[in-house]
Amino acid sequence: FKWLWAAIQGNFGYSFNSRSPVSDLILQRLPATLWVIGSGYLHSVLLALPLGNLSSIKKGTIVDWLITSLAFVGFSLPTFFTGLLMILIFSVYLDWVPFIYNSTLVVTDWSSFLTLVRQSILPLLVLSLFQTAILMRFIRTAIAEELPQEYVRTARAKGLSRSRILGVHILRNASIPVVTLLALDIPSLFTGSLVLEQVFRIPGMGALLIDSINRSDTPVVMAVSFIYAVLVVLFNLVADVLYGWLDPRVRLG
Repeated sequence: FKWLWAAIQGNFGYSFNSRSPVSDLILQRLPATLWVIGSGYLHSVLLALPLGNLSSIKKGTIVDWLITSLAFVGFSLPTFFTGLLMILIFSVYLDWVPFIYNSTLVVTDWSSFLTLVRQSILPLLVLSLFQTAILMRFIRTAIAEELPQEYVRTARAKGLSRSRILGVHILRNASIPVVTLLALDIPSLFTGSLVLEQVFRIPGMGALLIDSINRSDTPVVMAVSFIYAVLVVLFNLVADVLYGWLDPRVRLG
């Protein structure tokens, strides 16, 4: 109870190894996680929405087959495999981008910013490939279930355009399972990707957790686990609130 009361006030104690405040260690690692994981997830959402829409509209065609096949490959391949594969291709053989994340880089001008972008390309690609496949499958399935509904036929009978029917009516009803998935995934933006940060040596929250577990640094492990648990509960609550806004039937229920 003493630890919980201190944690609510932002005091997670001191690390057993570095003797530094745990909150300082977390704040040091958080920017790298937000930059890499956050950017990768944003790219995933921006790619999954149009691809999922296109695949559901063109269901049964060659376009749908190509998109679902790519999604199946991206979903099936683990991130540690695709990470190592991209390192071999783009860093070792082609020597286009660095494969080790430089944690000491300080962004002071455009040149250093471009260096930061170059070293983030590979982890962004790996994360985007995996997350886009997951999100796109959910979006495609949700939209495909809404297309034969009566309200869609009614909207077509009224003469509404396909884009208006899809953007105003179908997407809103189909977004409930997608919102659930996003609510479960968003906490990882703050707590990091354990596998991805280990493969590319990104000094983020996931790497901090793994190092702390290996060194039996209990205060750090407790702090990261506690933050993750709070974020999961918080974003699930946000998702429950959004359900009522997206679908009036939820409010009536």
